[in-house]
Amino acid sequence: MTIPAATHLTGAPAFKAAQTQAARAHLAFVESVGEGSSIGLYLHIPFCEKKCPYCDFNTYAGMGAHFDATVDALCAELARWAAPLRDRTVATLFVGGGTPTVLSSAQLERLFAAIHSHVQLAPDAEISCEANPGTVDRAKFHTLRALGVNRLSLGVQSFDAQELAFLGRIHDVADVYSAVESARAAGFDNLNLDFIFGLPGQEPATFARTLDAALALQTEHLSLYSLIVEEETPLSHWVQSGRVQAPDDDLAADLYELSMERLGAAGYAQYEVSNWARRQAGEPPSPLLPQRASRHNLLYWLNGEYLGVGPGAHSHLRSAPTEPGTARRSRRWGNRKPVPGYVKRIAAGASVEAFAEEPDARTAMGETMMVGLRLLHHGVPHAHFATLHGSDLRALFAAEIAELGAQGLLLCSEERLQLTRRGLLLGNQVFARFLPETSEPVAPVGGDAAPLANPQAAPPPPLPS
Repeated sequence: MTIPAATHLTGAPAFKAAQTQAARAHLAFVESVGEGSSIGLYLHIPFCEKKCPYCDFNTYAGMGAHFDATVDALCAELARWAAPLRDRTVATLFVGGGTPTVLSSAQLERLFAAIHSHVQLAPDAEISCEANPGTVDRAKFHTLRALGVNRLSLGVQSFDAQELAFLGRIHDVADVYSAVESARAAGFDNLNLDFIFGLPGQEPATFARTLDAALALQTEHLSLYSLIVEEETPLSHWVQSGRVQAPDDDLAADLYELSMERLGAAGYAQYEVSNWARRQAGEPPSPLLPQRASRHNLLYWLNGEYLGVGPGAHSHLRSAPTEPGTARRSRRWGNRKPVPGYVKRIAAGASVEAFAEEPDARTAMGETMMVGLRLLHHGVPHAHFATLHGSDLRALFAAEIAELGAQGLLLCSEERLQLTRRGLLLGNQVFARFLPETSEPVAPVGGDAAPLANPQAAPPPPLPS
């Protein structure tokens, strides 16, 4: 699909103005992340109707009796942050899990009432919610839209019935079409669909049909993740016992390249290793950041600040600079994972932190490079790095940039450092070179270590998903 240039459209001046305004909005958002004036908020709903065999997130099935108490605890944890965050603007809110839509409408309403009571949401905040096509109906979508949710992320994973069964999904293909139709009817104009590729023995033709079905729905965003065999999951035990063959990295790489070709030809701009946004009319083929890019996930890739609320949620906040032009110190922490313990400690007024760390300056710089280079065209702007760390990345990483540039993996311009096409396919190797005490390059993985569908459900950077 070819998007016509703005000059070929009726009302071109207004169209150009709209595109310029969108570009400026993205630039302002990136600047606010670097300066620390904007943060993200993540709420973890640790419940599912059924836990998938590949999933190692902090989620639990069959715990409906705990829903009310957990919502009460989430509201109470939010209240703890009202004073510390009174001068901070929450630019993005992401309700994830788990499956947030297993909660009742009344429980969701209580949760959002607490959000509005205790944090300051930006007027144009991106408010996202994950949903499973098998746990939603038109009424639930209308509830979410009425609560201010303006972006939905549906965990589709595949349009093939056998693959859905292997992945342990509770929905079928018909549920996906019904969910998208219901979401549109409820007024959602910003939909993301998640998919998994690289399943053991997956046929390229089957995956191609999944891509075709996804593109036919013309949602605003698509996320594609390679299947990772996580330790202590049923899938891991199946592979270890020989019941299931291990995913083939070469197959996953072939499917990844097929995705890039098919999605690009259909008008989707790949702006991150695993994420594509459908180009809006007038957008260039490769915008630095498409209008429909996930702003909440941009916080992670820009190494920005976010607060995680809920069992197992992770947070990253920075202190105020000691003097102008100096770097701010980072603090990362994660909440306790077990739901009963989390609820009990919140009720008792006790801390729910399971761990905390303050990365040293060199580690923090390496993390900025690792997550930032995942943004294919935006990369790591020199100015953004300097704002975060008070240093020039070109001087700090001169040897690494020269070596990786000579190998055709990196491109360093006056404005930014970014991956080349070859660097994208060998991303793990590139990322590893910027982390401290890394002497051996990491072997590339098919799909290039796709980020977790929910970054908050795993330890903070360094991340693989």
